Amino acid sequence: MMNDTFDDTLYNNIEPDSSVYKTLLESTKAIPWKIDWKTMRFAYIGPQIEQLLGWTRDSWISVEDWATRMHPDDRDFVVNFCVSQSQAGVDHEADYRALTKDGDYVWIRDVVHVVRKDGEVEALIGFMFDISERKKTEEKLITMQKELEELSFKDGLTGVANRRMFDSVIELEWNNARRNQQPLSLIMFDIDNFKQYNDCYGHIKGDDCLKLVAQTLRSAATRAHDFFARIGGEEFVLVLPETDASAAAKIAERCRNLIFKEQIEHAASNISRIITISIGVGTIIPAHDDDAIDFIESVDKVLYTAKRNGRNRIEFRI
Repeated sequence: MMNDTFDDTLYNNIEPDSSVYKTLLESTKAIPWKIDWKTMRFAYIGPQIEQLLGWTRDSWISVEDWATRMHPDDRDFVVNFCVSQSQAGVDHEADYRALTKDGDYVWIRDVVHVVRKDGEVEALIGFMFDISERKKTEEKLITMQKELEELSFKDGLTGVANRRMFDSVIELEWNNARRNQQPLSLIMFDIDNFKQYNDCYGHIKGDDCLKLVAQTLRSAATRAHDFFARIGGEEFVLVLPETDASAAAKIAERCRNLIFKEQIEHAASNISRIITISIGVGTIIPAHDDDAIDFIESVDKVLYTAKRNGRNRIEFRI
């Protein structure tokens, strides 16, 4: 059996009593091992390996056993990295998922020391550590970070994208439109007399109104790359890549009709007995010297032109 014949040279340079140190090493959770570089065979592996992975000590014959008992997604990178670092004589660490005898995987960190003699690599000595709990913690932290990032780009009330996300998307789509010389359209919306709605029905009803308007307008964004966001209190925006002025006008009219069909009561409005929206529309094929902020501001201006001209209407950037 391998556990009776392992090469104890792993400990031979430890004085005065290498057997004491061997006992200490084999009583820790870290798993010591040694590989002979010339033969690529295990000279030693600690008995803890069987408790952790289920594979018996005598089944660890060569580096082939180490490599094949590694998750396929980790194998090529880890093996190539460890071999290259070892050939260069550089101590290193590697994290990977090791296969258990039961077919599960355990996260392992290998800490490797390269032993050299006369300038040549003679052996590799190292420790395996079970870092599964640490990885679970890291994965939880990554998940939490992603959730926080998603929340930071989402409007807390309506659930649609927020101004921060709009700023990122419009920059991306602007650059794409300029590079490909494709039209980019922008539709901006404002709920008419929304302050009066809040005063009449209260802020809870006002929040419900914003949610319904947001979901209704978002339904007009039918293509995967259309983008809808809330950018202010009662202001929303729809970004339409590769959309010319004619198509944008039709979508704007569709949005106006969708809100009309909802028939949201607004007794305090001086325009209509239901909620209405004012809309500004702009289309551009960005030239090199055009600026996205200027374009956004120009669409915002035509939105307010719609409000000045009586609300519940659509105005277009010329």
